[in-house]
Amino acid sequence: MISRPLVIGAVVMLAIALAMGFYAWHIRGVSRTELAEATPRPVAPPVSGPTEQVTLYVAYDEAGILRAQASSIPLPQDRQQRAEELLRALLSLYLDKSSAHPLATGSEVRNVYLVDPGLAVIDLNAAFANGHRSGILVEALTVASLVQTLSVNIPGIVRVKILVDGKERETLAGHADLTNFYDVAAVGQLVTQLQNEQ
Repeated sequence: MISRPLVIGAVVMLAIALAMGFYAWHIRGVSRTELAEATPRPVAPPVSGPTEQVTLYVAYDEAGILRAQASSIPLPQDRQQRAEELLRALLSLYLDKSSAHPLATGSEVRNVYLVDPGLAVIDLNAAFANGHRSGILVEALTVASLVQTLSVNIPGIVRVKILVDGKERETLAGHADLTNFYDVAAVGQLVTQLQNEQ
């Protein structure tokens, strides 16, 4: 027969081991969260090229509109790199804390591919889509903002396709269809309607 103090000691030791295991598991989860928050976003190399005046189409959620906004940004000569820098400038407005159309932290444009004749493929990262707010209007404003900014500043684009991490995705955040190509002329008409509602 096992003595009573031995049983009590074993139970106490088991309880301590479980508590320490739970504490270690909790600390590991907290460390991962802190590490993810502390990890800085990769810094792109500075863009070389002359500063140029461009038009960014900026979304305003509360009013449900897009507004054309003039901006001066450095742009390289390469057409594809110009397209990427345009959209990065647009996203930097949305990542600002005071943005009227906020995007999730870490949202970025991975690449823009210009495919002849007239097709642009925008490749966004997972943080952009996974952290995007769900809603018909807010998603439509995002898509229209990207497409219009690109097409107005890069001549010859007639269709735009949006990918997430290099792959097709059904929707942006449950509403905006990402399986099809966006017709630039149709998006331009939508933008005109959204501007006229000011």
